[in-house]
Amino acid sequence: MTEEQHLSDTDDLQERLQEVENLLARHKLVEMLVHNQDMPRHELVEELVHKQNLNELCFKLDNMHPADVAYVLEALPLEERLLVWDLVRAERDGEILLEVSDAVRETLIDAMERHELVAATESLDTDELADLVPDLPQEVVEDVFQALPPEEQAQLRAAISYPEGTVGALMDFDMVTVREDVTLEVVLRYLRRFDELPDHTDKIFVVDRDERLLGLLPLESLLINDPDTDVRQVMKKDMVRFQPEDKSEEAAQAFERYDLVSAPVVDTENRVVGRLTLVTVVDFIREESEAEQLANAGLREEEDLFASVWDSVKNRWAWLAVNLVTAFIASRVIGVFETSIEKLVALAALMPIVAGIGGNSGNQTVTMIVRAIAMGQVKPDATRRLLKKELGVALINGVLWGGLLGTLAWWLYESISLGLVMTAAMTLNLLLAAFAGVGIPMLRQRLGGDPAIGGSVMITALTDSGGFFIFLGLATLFLL
Repeated sequence: MTEEQHLSDTDDLQERLQEVENLLARHKLVEMLVHNQDMPRHELVEELVHKQNLNELCFKLDNMHPADVAYVLEALPLEERLLVWDLVRAERDGEILLEVSDAVRETLIDAMERHELVAATESLDTDELADLVPDLPQEVVEDVFQALPPEEQAQLRAAISYPEGTVGALMDFDMVTVREDVTLEVVLRYLRRFDELPDHTDKIFVVDRDERLLGLLPLESLLINDPDTDVRQVMKKDMVRFQPEDKSEEAAQAFERYDLVSAPVVDTENRVVGRLTLVTVVDFIREESEAEQLANAGLREEEDLFASVWDSVKNRWAWLAVNLVTAFIASRVIGVFETSIEKLVALAALMPIVAGIGGNSGNQTVTMIVRAIAMGQVKPDATRRLLKKELGVALINGVLWGGLLGTLAWWLYESISLGLVMTAAMTLNLLLAAFAGVGIPMLRQRLGGDPAIGGSVMITALTDSGGFFIFLGLATLFLL
């Protein structure tokens, strides 16, 4: 997609949102005006006006893609969101529930009756149901299971049994398989029996009678070879395959490395149990990226912009409490050196620079390390090598930029001693930031935690307190 196309799509989406908001505003205004009018057959007129306004809004929603409807719902306050949700055609509910964020999905599900939720699942595939089931009430889940054929019940149980973050939780069951001893002409006739092929079908899985994977038949091979050729003659035996227990991150890296569109998922006996597609992998990468951004900011989960005050407080309080503690510690560090600051006021003006540069440097380091861990490029035993490298970078930056700031401090306050202290403090704080930037995520990984959670918060706390202590301590020793 070109940049111009991307901008155009974004503008169109914003335009659709604006149109819906305008219709909602007009609906409210007209409803209020009609309600306040004193006229014959007032209730009938009010009902007709109400239906006319809502019909126009319904028509607008019917012509929007489910992902665009989801975007509109996420951008509306709760009251208007539920009004729009009621206008969405029932057969589209399931698709839209899959598209909205987890937080918004919760508000929509809470507003739906039991039978509406069951009906919303009827249009979904088994793998899509597996994504939705964790958010549904237990009684609805039971009704959904009872409505499925036995084969799909087994698939759904298998899908929800795999832990989050594994290939099994991402795979779908909609795929095409053929035998190796048939001709390409037979395969073509078989494919013509489908109303449509599964989404993102770029290859057909070749299996034996026990459903064990033998190879892959790309669609291009099917089209360009002689129809009388046997499948075994043109199928590819060198292939990328996954098992349900494999980590999703490793699968995503394989899709990127080998430019995959789809790939088979097999069990321990090499039987095909599902497939992984590019669109699922891209969704996983996007969700992981969003989760990492939230974690870096100290948010526990994605938040509905229009959630209640209490829900937002619960989502944010934990790391705010940590910030409060670290800020108090930093203030006490400054308090220890109150006498030094009173004697040399320049310290108060310069110490935020030391802390701020240290925090930025530490966040650069922790971002690089967390990204490398997520891509599987860093193992716990690489800590010493990474630490040595990052300390070297910090030392060079400290001497370079610390020397520059030290020169400026010398020029501003006509004190070469203050300039030297500034250079030394900057260098030491950058070394501390590098040590923390490598150590915090690597330690969390070693302990089995998420390396991304709270990294920037902890880095800022250490470089603030450490920077103040180093700078004011050196100033007290050498300047006073």
